Amino acid sequence: MTKKINPEKQRKLFRTGARLFAIVAILALIVFSYQKTTVKKVEYFWQIDPELCIACGLCETECVLPVSAVKAVHAKEVCGFCDLCGGYYRANVKELNTAAENLMCPTGAIQRKFIEEPYFEYNIIEDLCIGCGKCVKGCNAFGNGAMYLQIKQELCKNCNECHIARACPAGAIKRVPVSKAYEKKSEL
Repeated sequence: MTKKINPEKQRKLFRTGARLFAIVAILALIVFSYQKTTVKKVEYFWQIDPELCIACGLCETECVLPVSAVKAVHAKEVCGFCDLCGGYYRANVKELNTAAENLMCPTGAIQRKFIEEPYFEYNIIEDLCIGCGKCVKGCNAFGNGAMYLQIKQELCKNCNECHIARACPAGAIKRVPVSKAYEKKSEL
């Protein structure tokens, strides 16, 4: 013998089930939309691979900005702090002094500070650096490669197609995730 369900109880049960279903659906939509808004898009930036860069000088002239977003960086942890720094002094100077004609940097962006005999500390003044790469070329030729070029993201317009990347003969400029934008030369 089957027991009949009261139609009033049946409607009440149906309404309760419909309400529960609606609440679960609304909660699922809230959770889904929250997850969608909190998942951040991976941002990419243009960056120079120091291992591929040949310091050709095009970073200075090919950037769309009046002063290039490319700046020299000094990896002090791999520097020898030499008195005769290949990134600081030009090759074959007649006299070893800090006269402008003896220095590699055309804008005086490399600051030299005496530490102790025969060691000097070299700092790059970013506001003066034009991204010409002359110090990088000298450091790689006569030093241990402690100087390299990087695109400073706070200066870069992050163009869809980087003008410098198109002109780069070594193919050293690529889009990288924001987490790799400022990797040091020794870390690459």
